[in-house]
Amino acid sequence: MKKIVLGLISALMFIGCSATVTEENITPKLVVGSSLADMQLNDQFEKAHKIEASTKKVIFAFSKASAHTCNDYFTTMKPTYLEDNNAQFVANVSAAPSLIRTMFILPGLKDFKHTVLILDDEAMASEYTAGVDAEKIIVVSLDNHKITNIQTVSTVAELVKLIEEK
Repeated sequence: MKKIVLGLISALMFIGCSATVTEENITPKLVVGSSLADMQLNDQFEKAHKIEASTKKVIFAFSKASAHTCNDYFTTMKPTYLEDNNAQFVANVSAAPSLIRTMFILPGLKDFKHTVLILDDEAMASEYTAGVDAEKIIVVSLDNHKITNIQTVSTVAELVKLIEEK
């Protein structure tokens, strides 16, 4: 019985693993001068969101560590902090096996009061991670959907400075 249970768990882990996306022929999305007008992601409650023309900053967390840094800070602020600063937050969960995403990550994100846009498709995520340091927090400045600047930060202090600058 014990071997059957271990076999089932192993099989589920393999089934839950996503295929690896190669970086061949990937057109980077985060490039100064390009637009994020067509970006549409669901939040942690499965509500669809588009990047609004009024959005000035989009914060991307592609790694677990950078997402934790952002979420730890955002939970200390009022729930409308990002909206009040014309910012949106995108967390990449595509690298996690689908079983882990479904059972642990996505339910955990529902505890946050701030909106977390979810990047859960590995092929799509690779377009946004191409050409950037995916281990850091990426802050993209926008003017009417058009990318005007891309900055990489590591600390909460640097993140706050970029979010709150006018």
